[in-house]
Amino acid sequence: MAFSDTTFVNLSIFMLLLASNVSAQSSFRPPALVLPVRKDASTLQYVTKINQRTPSVSLNVVLDLGGQFLWVDCDKNYISSTYRPVRCRSAQCSLAGNDGCGNCTNGPKPGCNTNTCVVFPDNTVTHTATGGEVAQDSLTAASTDGSNPGRSVTVPQFIFGCGSTFLLKGLASGTVGMAGLGRARIGLPSQLSAAFSFHKKFAICLSTSYTVDGVVFFGDGPYNFLPNVEAAGFLQYTPLFINPVSTAGVSSQGEPSDEYFIGVKSIRVGEKAVKLNNTLLTIDRQGYGGTKISTVNPYTVLETSIFKAVTNAFISEAATRNISRVPGVAPFEVCFSSENVLGTRLGASVPYIDLVLQGQNVVWTITGSNSMVYVNDNVLCLGFVDGGLNPRTSIVIGGYQLEDLLLQFDLATSRLGFTSTLLGAQTTCSNFNFTSTA
Repeated sequence: MAFSDTTFVNLSIFMLLLASNVSAQSSFRPPALVLPVRKDASTLQYVTKINQRTPSVSLNVVLDLGGQFLWVDCDKNYISSTYRPVRCRSAQCSLAGNDGCGNCTNGPKPGCNTNTCVVFPDNTVTHTATGGEVAQDSLTAASTDGSNPGRSVTVPQFIFGCGSTFLLKGLASGTVGMAGLGRARIGLPSQLSAAFSFHKKFAICLSTSYTVDGVVFFGDGPYNFLPNVEAAGFLQYTPLFINPVSTAGVSSQGEPSDEYFIGVKSIRVGEKAVKLNNTLLTIDRQGYGGTKISTVNPYTVLETSIFKAVTNAFISEAATRNISRVPGVAPFEVCFSSENVLGTRLGASVPYIDLVLQGQNVVWTITGSNSMVYVNDNVLCLGFVDGGLNPRTSIVIGGYQLEDLLLQFDLATSRLGFTSTLLGAQTTCSNFNFTSTA
């Protein structure tokens, strides 16, 4: 989408106003912010908690790593004295990537006003989207020094999208929307870094637990976990790529994707290269292929030919260890008897799966802790699913494969930092100390 010089001036003025609004409220400039995130047992979605509105209300929203922006249900119980609709053709509307106008005759009320900017809140779990009002309201989060939450800070005019109640179908019980961490200029990383002038980066560390929180950091490290582990010291780095074609439910022609893609060059199982159709590993001009990272998909999804190649290699390697295959358990096709599978600090003792990135030395190693799903005492399954022929993205690294790893997304340099499983460092993502020092 093209912008005029006037638009860029307006955007600059808006960002200055945003910064001055924050500064007027408090002279405290946090080095980073922190949010809790917990795995939902029923849906396997990752749910974070935000504080929005005046008076402040604690809201549960589903974390969407590639989502474009924060959207919440404005149809039901939205009460706030600081809610403001974003007007058509305003600087804030341009920041949201839209010049469209909407009118609602059943208002005025949150989500229903005249002459307002329009975006398309997207439930990326059910692939459902609808038009919604762009709005601003107060958003509050805890600062952090990397070890504990500190004093709370507020963005008085945080931009978000108003969704409808029906969009919540398929989301974890008790949630009221989705928190988008994608590249969009009104995504949480961009808005929070602009508001507090810290680095345009964030990090996620997803817990395996349904009862103990993992963590999301906005800003730079340190990222400290009990007992005294600074996880940033274990990061490897690989470039992030931009898919030239949007993967959102509704998009404009020529609009790039806001999701996060990396360059997988090859795959190894048990240190042996797997023969693949390498053209599937790159993104073509139509936006097909490549590898992306997703918190919405509970497990890694592989294009059919990649799935068959990887799982066949894994089955062969497992057989050399006298690990017996048993019938699949939905949604998994490849399952094993636990009889000859030893437990280790890094999970089940099974062949490692290596995603080889640039060069042979930058490798994302998936150990048993992230590859094997325990179904019951007797059966464990390979946590990968068949994505069918000709999917939009050839490899989607899902949530289970992200748990107990630290992932740092640097939007300014377009670089991903990633660790091996933190179990090797004798800690987990549930070991961030949420005891406040404020």
